[in-house]
Amino acid sequence: MSVHALPDRRLEGGVPSPDAIGSDGPSPLVLSRGALVTDFLAISALDPAVEGLRAPASSATFAVGPFELDHVADFELSRDGETVLADVATDAELARHPLRMPLVAGPVRASDGRLFVLETARTLRAEPRFSTVRLIGACRRIPVSAGDRVRILHHLDEAGTAPLVEVASAAQAYDGVAAVLALACEGLLTVEIDRPILPETRVRRRKVTYADPFGF
Repeated sequence: MSVHALPDRRLEGGVPSPDAIGSDGPSPLVLSRGALVTDFLAISALDPAVEGLRAPASSATFAVGPFELDHVADFELSRDGETVLADVATDAELARHPLRMPLVAGPVRASDGRLFVLETARTLRAEPRFSTVRLIGACRRIPVSAGDRVRILHHLDEAGTAPLVEVASAAQAYDGVAAVLALACEGLLTVEIDRPILPETRVRRRKVTYADPFGF
């Protein structure tokens, strides 16, 4: 999945890089909106269910009591074949969010059927997913040789889905696990992120369609 995000409308300086997910930050109660957007992008990039993302979302209309509210969400995701609208909010923003009260009653959908979700420090930094995403993100700049790249991807082509320890053994690098996680950061593999990184963590190949630069 490729993630394309435009600078956030309410965040001076734009959207931070997903690389920052592994950096130390303030406690969840005082997290800045920029830090939460960074977390959201990092999770979305590694979530196997997310097939695409754009920002901002197209405008949507919501029923709030007897009234209709037009709202432009921060992000629009394609997740498991469904279109999802998402806002990222700090605790202070949550208290005054226009859709906060409808969300208390249950899932909220726009008039066109799109699901709306509100991501906060509590949801974005929930464990074990947050620690797993940080561990994977820490391998983002690990170099993977051409040989190991081919061996790992070929193993998954043959096996379909395999445990992390098995896939890592296909690499000749000193740290085969880091090589596998680096390829996950490139979007070539998917790794379970809702569980801790374990030997049995499931890994599979992510099919990526590349455009032909020559137009053949």
